[in-house]
Amino acid sequence: MSESLRVVVVDDHPLYRDGLTTALESMPGVEVVGEAGDGPTALEVVGRLSPSVVLMDLHMPGQNGIDTTRELVRRDPDVAVLVLTMLEGEESVFAALRAGARGYLLKGAGRAEIERAIRAVAQGEIVFSPDIAGRVLAWFRSGATGDTAHAPFPELTEREREVLDLVARGLTNAEIARRLVVSDKTVRNHVSNVFAKLHVTDRASAVARARDAGLGAPGSGV
Repeated sequence: MSESLRVVVVDDHPLYRDGLTTALESMPGVEVVGEAGDGPTALEVVGRLSPSVVLMDLHMPGQNGIDTTRELVRRDPDVAVLVLTMLEGEESVFAALRAGARGYLLKGAGRAEIERAIRAVAQGEIVFSPDIAGRVLAWFRSGATGDTAHAPFPELTEREREVLDLVARGLTNAEIARRLVVSDKTVRNHVSNVFAKLHVTDRASAVARARDAGLGAPGSGV
């Protein structure tokens, strides 16, 4: 008999995590060997249990799923991370892929879709939910000839470049939120995605790269 697929579930909502675990354990040849409700716990659990697949939520308190995925893949390039999230924006999808995720599903996915995706990423395939796949293809088709190809950091969305420019001018997240008339949480998410796409870990490194590219003229700002 073939070896079971060992899965770790990472999600900060206990009820959803419990329901997902129950569904996974009803699948033939799938064994949930661990759970985690935040990034640091996920790193510890995955490091200790060496699962075949990690089901990863993105929006978690503290260390988000993008940063956690990046660290997991850095530690073990063979780990198969399958994102399962409510976040459907292109920036989240590409940030997850750049971090090393092998698949991206939305939380509305059914049991059969999740099962197929788990088995696929365990075999090294890349998997998207249908809605996400269509948008990824559309992004590549438009991006191949769009103006973003000639803008600094073409991997960033227009809003992410705007946020990076303001960060490089020295604005705080709260000041950026007021300037763009969005919530502090939205700005934090944009900044996190920018860090992920630029492969930087702190604000100073992001500012340095932004200014090298001509963004964030010193002295302009608030």
